[in-house]
Amino acid sequence: MTQTLLLTDPLFLRHDPGEEHPERPARLARILHLLETEPIHGTERRAPRPATEEELASVHTPRLRAYLQGLRGRHELVDPDTVTSPDSYDAAVLAAGASVQAVDEVLAGRSRNAFVLARPPGHHAEPDKAMGFCLFNNVAIAAEAARRQGAERVLILDWDVHHGNGTQAAFWTRRDVLYMSAHQYPYYPQTGAPFEVGEGPGAGYTVNCGLPAGGKDADYGALFQDLFLPVAEAFRPDLVLVSAGFDAHHRDPLGGMELTERGFGAMCTAMKTLADSTCGGRLVLLLEGGYSLEGLSRSVHTCVEVLAGEAKDSFPEGVSREAAAALQRSREALVRYWPGLGR
Repeated sequence: MTQTLLLTDPLFLRHDPGEEHPERPARLARILHLLETEPIHGTERRAPRPATEEELASVHTPRLRAYLQGLRGRHELVDPDTVTSPDSYDAAVLAAGASVQAVDEVLAGRSRNAFVLARPPGHHAEPDKAMGFCLFNNVAIAAEAARRQGAERVLILDWDVHHGNGTQAAFWTRRDVLYMSAHQYPYYPQTGAPFEVGEGPGAGYTVNCGLPAGGKDADYGALFQDLFLPVAEAFRPDLVLVSAGFDAHHRDPLGGMELTERGFGAMCTAMKTLADSTCGGRLVLLLEGGYSLEGLSRSVHTCVEVLAGEAKDSFPEGVSREAAAALQRSREALVRYWPGLGR
């Protein structure tokens, strides 16, 4: 069994929204260079396969799929933030397929865990709308693949600095997929308020905690300790997926948070420990945002070390008044669904 599978491909570098665009090929190139120059024992790099039409259709509407396929081979402005180049459609299909392949490998027991190093990212893509640098929603497609393979309960944790509106929309009324998000709030895309908890059968299965700008490692530690981990442990997932954005790093030019590489390592350690205790270690990380090349590459490297069993990180003690207030609002919105939060 491979300890940590890394799925990536040169095609991901050919998705090129433009030299001045934050989501540029250099992001992934820097990650791969660091992993080559500072290799981590227990990892295996492999090329992924494209997603099938059925896999894309598990999340996205025929209208969106046809629209995106029509952009193949073209430079196009999808929205003010989202730009395609001639290879972008094929890269997006491959990124979705890599996400499914990672789930396949982990659920089959061929890899203990995996990290999908792909672009474009996905968590802003809604079932019928591409937006926010994202074309297809990779983590949602991965969750649907897991459900088809028999995983009864799938957990998605999103630690990107921006709320994953697309993932939330995909599972808003579902209780078989639990979506949890730590993000800067208020901030793009203006979703992720604490009262957004899902509806119908899915009420309580969307867990949002938006922090004001300036959140530090200890603030995220409080979120995990007092909200995310208690809910996740009660949910008892069969698979853990992480929308791993690194734009909450203190160097990031877009985000306003103050996380360090060790903070990302602590979040990854917490999710690995959770997966070990609830679902045989079945854990998949999928790359989302992160726009400081140094902060992104170092933070990814730290998380891969954790996945491969080469490192563990823990959160520092303490929580700011502002983060504590945000955490309390989220707990109050969710305690009726997860009584353990009232303790």
